[in-house]
Amino acid sequence: MTRIVSLLIAFALFVAGAAFFFAQQAPVAPPAAAQSQEGLEVATFASGCFWCTESDFDKVEGVKETISGYLGGKTENPTYKQVSSGSTGHAEAVQLKYDPKVVSYDKLLDYYWRNVDLLDGGGQFCDRGSQYRPVIFTHTAGQRKLAEESKAALEKSGRFDQPIAVEIVEAGAFTPAEDYHQNYYKTNSLRYRYYRYACGRDARLKQLWGDEATH
Repeated sequence: MTRIVSLLIAFALFVAGAAFFFAQQAPVAPPAAAQSQEGLEVATFASGCFWCTESDFDKVEGVKETISGYLGGKTENPTYKQVSSGSTGHAEAVQLKYDPKVVSYDKLLDYYWRNVDLLDGGGQFCDRGSQYRPVIFTHTAGQRKLAEESKAALEKSGRFDQPIAVEIVEAGAFTPAEDYHQNYYKTNSLRYRYYRYACGRDARLKQLWGDEATH
């Protein structure tokens, strides 16, 4: 994935003698199925790099499927190259299917807040630009009401001395990302772990949430 920090990471790993690893291509998993499944509901969240968002939500009991993709822009069926340029208006997002009998939308919102830099609307962690902006994309009036109430409760709590920058937007057309982005944290686990560490994601979440951070 093209990231501001990618060249620095690649150089550091090369100097460390990890060039051999990059010559070995991990098998690419097929994209997650997009068809609906009986009894499951859909939720969509953007919290920066979709590799990380997908990895985070795959840990939640009751989440049955996660798909990395693009949402919130004006270009039809955008590619990663187009989205990463920041010109299409899309955000990297993850659409998930979950069993509401196991995990409620409220619980997903709670989990989301603890896995996003909710104070940073200009990107997330080391990734800058509107394509990495934090967004809760709602699919129903009920989801929007719960998301707005959840955000208002956080603002009212006084926990943070800055306004919450996460947008709440009605979901539009979702375009799944290219195959190699799906389950990237599994198919390219070493690269993923190094990227996540170098980007400072977990360190920032710990700073925001302390012992309440989920990582």
